[in-house]
Amino acid sequence: MKFNYYQIDAFTDQLFGGNPAKVVQLVEWLDDELLQNIAKENSVDATAFFINGGENIELRWFTPDLELDLCGHATLATAHVLRSILGYDKNKMTFKTNSGPLYVHIENDMYVMNLPQRNPVKAELPNFIKESLNKQPKEVLKSRDYILVYESESDVRNIEIDKRMFDNENIDPGGVAITAKGDSSDFVSRFFIPQATIFEDPVTGSAHASLIPYWSNVLNKNEMSAIQLSARKGKLFCANQEERVLIAGKAKTYSEGIITVE
Repeated sequence: MKFNYYQIDAFTDQLFGGNPAKVVQLVEWLDDELLQNIAKENSVDATAFFINGGENIELRWFTPDLELDLCGHATLATAHVLRSILGYDKNKMTFKTNSGPLYVHIENDMYVMNLPQRNPVKAELPNFIKESLNKQPKEVLKSRDYILVYESESDVRNIEIDKRMFDNENIDPGGVAITAKGDSSDFVSRFFIPQATIFEDPVTGSAHASLIPYWSNVLNKNEMSAIQLSARKGKLFCANQEERVLIAGKAKTYSEGIITVE
């Protein structure tokens, strides 16, 4: 069996920035074990598998470790493949996923994702996370992911995590988002995943489904800019809606190829 794949840098307008995703085009679904093995072999944060049904595009996402319930950057990467490489000529795409329908439309040169809002609520921080941090947050919330709020962008940049302590437990399928008001953007963040092959995710669209409603409430504004402060960095343009969030970004194609499974 042979499958076309594309590697896309999402949430960036420059190669080697943003978050890399592999996008694999299928004509029918493969066995879950095979999908997981392909994602593991790909060795990037997420691999998106899609079947182009025209009006409804089936979409699933896998990290090297597990299947995700929602992945923003790999959704954006898939939209980029469909539009820029495969010639998808509709201005709006509808993706059928395990998190319900997701929508992407093209606005100028950006892909605008419409995702379900995941409003976080106040929570207690588990000891294994608390004890791994060199500095404690001023506020702790949780939806799928833990949201740790700090005083400043400098706190987020300089956070140190004891990985051995942090990896003591799994919070599958979520992770830990560390966030603060930004110096040159409305807010900034970083994202870490216990017991994951890739410890720090470069740009995490799905975490912004929680970060956006939180910061919208704090800042009293619905349209915001965000930066994820990983080594690769990512820029996101965000909007809060009643039960949905809009996340917009750019993408660059890095490579194309063929996966052969015999």
